[in-house]
Amino acid sequence: MISGTDGAHAATITVAAGGDFQAALNTAQAGDTIVLEAGASYIGPFTLPAKPASTDYITIQSSAVAQLPAGTRVSPANAALMPKLLSPGNNQPALYTAPFSHHYKLIGIEFAPLNASVYVREIIRLGDGSLAQNTLEMVPRDLIFDRCYIHAHPTQDTIRGIALNSAETSIINSYISEFHSKGFDAQAIWGWNGPGPFKIINNYLEASGENLGFGGAVPGVVGLIPSDIEIRRNTLSKPLSWRTEGWMIKNLFELKAAQRVVMEGNILENCWANAQAGYAIQLTVRNEEGAASWNTIQDVTIKNNIIRRVGGGINFLGRDGNNYPSGQMSGVRIENNLFEDVSGVKWGGNGNFLQMTTVANVTVDHNTVIHSGPNAAIINAYAATSNAGPNAGFIFKNNIVENNAYGIFGGGIGVGNAAIAVYFPGGVFLKNVMVATPSTIYPVDNFYPALLSEVQFVNSVGGDYRLAPSSPYKRRGTDGKDPGCDFVALYAALPDGVPNPAPSPSPSPT
Repeated sequence: MISGTDGAHAATITVAAGGDFQAALNTAQAGDTIVLEAGASYIGPFTLPAKPASTDYITIQSSAVAQLPAGTRVSPANAALMPKLLSPGNNQPALYTAPFSHHYKLIGIEFAPLNASVYVREIIRLGDGSLAQNTLEMVPRDLIFDRCYIHAHPTQDTIRGIALNSAETSIINSYISEFHSKGFDAQAIWGWNGPGPFKIINNYLEASGENLGFGGAVPGVVGLIPSDIEIRRNTLSKPLSWRTEGWMIKNLFELKAAQRVVMEGNILENCWANAQAGYAIQLTVRNEEGAASWNTIQDVTIKNNIIRRVGGGINFLGRDGNNYPSGQMSGVRIENNLFEDVSGVKWGGNGNFLQMTTVANVTVDHNTVIHSGPNAAIINAYAATSNAGPNAGFIFKNNIVENNAYGIFGGGIGVGNAAIAVYFPGGVFLKNVMVATPSTIYPVDNFYPALLSEVQFVNSVGGDYRLAPSSPYKRRGTDGKDPGCDFVALYAALPDGVPNPAPSPSPSPT
């Protein structure tokens, strides 16, 4: 029913429990608001239809939206304030978009499978990931999901919360959880056939395979690379209880094709060796099936993040490793991050900070890295048939790292300056604090304390890795600042200004 109007094209359409939500979607015009009853269930699938051109949004919101404060991340505890849009199973999503659809805003909605027994791969399908979506004009655009709770069930094999194959889409202040599989990659959010821009801001993202990522399939739009991606103030996590539940674990964040990406102010936590080696972040260029030779990764900034309880830091693969031609990864900046409890012993893997091959123009600056493992390295550089070139334009400065077993290692070469000459020719290594690293075979103008305790953190046992006033490395960076992470800048970028504790395992959905 239409319960009131605010103008010629601003009606409010209320759909009570048991009402016809699809009819309301079909009837709504730009500027209208559809109100769904909090606590009521609406069984889909529902389609966001194409409408005439307009810059005004059709808003779909909970009747209790006033109790979900704007700018605040929701959680499962807010579910009673939300209407439920449910997938009926039979591999049908709860919600999907029609080609050419645009300008929809969803606020305070819960999305889930009907129950734990139904079969569904994706709960929300934005755009079409198949070759049928083959022009930019037909790609759905201008979509906003705000304060939504999107989940599967604790025992359910479901591979994706949101398939993000759209343009101009924001996912903000939401909670996406329980996406896991024992036989397939599962993701909270993944996109490959949408151009962007994308804003993924202030969400909790939980999945067994990759919590968040882009690329990995042949796009229907020739030449398409997911672009202009903003990832800020999110928590990307895997519950530690999953270590014994048999789900297939890979990484926390992965790019296979992307450009102009900013990842800042996030917490990435809990990733162990399983189907991959436990690296928190995978930046690996892929020309899927040899049909996307334009794929590359370029202009990526990873800044002011906390990465913790993982088997490795970042794995770079500069070109496709399956002998398919691709673009070369270039222009990656890793800056002012805390990598804590990167452990090959506790989390499997090897405890490397970086692993890389054939990447151009990478800068690694002002990171604090607490990592360990019997085979761990600061950087493990290697060559392969399709990645035989060096890592040109490499800059490594102002970091605090530990040598562990191999320091800077080059496959087939060894460690130290010899490895740098082959794998990082012309590279810049300045003002790093490299603990237990033999200074005689490494670049000058770095610092080589014998023990981590000699760095003199404020309270490393308590997780405070600021340099103490007595540290000999105070203000010894290339910029006159302390080496390692600037924790004032780091905490200012996080959602609450301080590191959040790991969330408890997701509660059973209602």
